[in-house]
Amino acid sequence: MEIRETIANDAEAAPRMILRPLTVADADEAAELVRTAFAAQSHATNPPSSALSETAETIAAKIAAGGGFGIFEADALIAAALWSLNGDALHVARVSVAPRRRGRGIVRSLIAACETEASRRGVRRMTLKTRLELPENERLFGHFGFARLKVEAHPGFKAPTTAVMEKVLR
Repeated sequence: MEIRETIANDAEAAPRMILRPLTVADADEAAELVRTAFAAQSHATNPPSSALSETAETIAAKIAAGGGFGIFEADALIAAALWSLNGDALHVARVSVAPRRRGRGIVRSLIAACETEASRRGVRRMTLKTRLELPENERLFGHFGFARLKVEAHPGFKAPTTAVMEKVLR
C-alpha cells in the first residue's frame, strides 16, 4: 500500500501539498532539508546535532534500511521524517520542516504517516529521540501522544542530553 495523500491548505491559491514515501532518489533533497531544518533550531545544542552533517549518501542509506515520508509542495520537499524498525518499535528520526513552512501542522501529517506504517508492519509502538536542550520539541511530540520513556547521555557526557520518547499504538 502506498501512501499518497493530498493535504488540505488554508489558502485556496496555495499549491497543494502531497505526502508520499521517500525513495533513494529523494535523498539529496532530503539531506539538504534535514541540514537546513536542524540548523534553524531555536539554539545550538551540545554536542551539535549529527543531522547537520547528513549527506545524500547517509540519507539514502537510511531510506533503504527503513523508509521515510516527505511532504512536497509545488514539487519541492518541504518536510520529511525517516523511520526504521528497532525491535518491536518503529523509530522515527530526522523530523524536519523547512523553516518557512513551520507552524502549519505539517509534523502531524508526518507522524500520522509513520503511525500508519507502524500499523502496516504490525508494530505496536513508535519511538523517537529529542534533545533536552530543546524542550519545545519534546512538547510538540507530546501533543502527538509521545511520552518520555527515559533520558540518555551522548558519549563523553555525564549529564543526560536526550529524551527517548515512546508512543504506544492501539
